[in-house]
Amino acid sequence: MEITVNQQSHSVSQHCSLQQMLASVFLQQANGIAIAVNQEIISKANWDTYVLQPGDNITVIKATQGG
Repeated sequence: MEITVNQQSHSVSQHCSLQQMLASVFLQQANGIAIAVNQEIISKANWDTYVLQPGDNITVIKATQGG
């Protein structure tokens, strides 16, 4: 199915959770990030059980240090 992650189209398997999407799209650990699906923040505790739907718009925000 097709989803949009940070304004880029990606293809993921059906019944893909947020955690699975992170592993396949970003290929990195999920430390220091926040995720919104269709402009709704999803708690990190729910990433493993939150199943994406075709056409979902996902925003991944990574915390950075600076001053």
